Amino acid sequence: MLFEQILFFIAGFGAIAGALGVVALRNPFYSVLALVGHLIALAVLFLLLRADFLAAAQVVVYAGAVMVLYVFVVAYVGGSDEPIRAEASGLAGAFGPLLAGAIFVELTIAVVGSGLGALDSRGPDVDAGFGSPAQIGELLLTKFLLPFEAASFLLLIAAVGAVVLARKRRGLEETA
Repeated sequence: MLFEQILFFIAGFGAIAGALGVVALRNPFYSVLALVGHLIALAVLFLLLRADFLAAAQVVVYAGAVMVLYVFVVAYVGGSDEPIRAEASGLAGAFGPLLAGAIFVELTIAVVGSGLGALDSRGPDVDAGFGSPAQIGELLLTKFLLPFEAASFLLLIAAVGAVVLARKRRGLEETA
């Protein structure tokens, strides 16, 4: 029991650190590696929930196949000498950090306010089939079919967009 609690906090810290690394790191390759670390930490959290299939799928599908695809896209697109974003000036430069701070405070209040009631509770009771391949397949083909297909189209559009951006960046667009 104590081991599970310690592992939960280590995996939770790893998931948060990986997510922050994705956003904070400037190098796209290191950002993708931070995302892999985040996904592996999430797989550990799934293991703590006794969702073995979800943990295995998380590592094999996301941290394995999809991340390899992202690494190849990052390597193909490459870096450029252009800055990622223009310097903020005017209203965006003045009110941007203020708005970001206000959103952070609001989210902190929401998380702390909703989480305090669960401190003395045992947590939700899940049935024995939680995270099993049969339950996941049933949910993906019934309740979550539309979001599942929308996510697949978004991944396809992102891959095509990366190829188009890489062609434009390297000067391979057709001249008519």
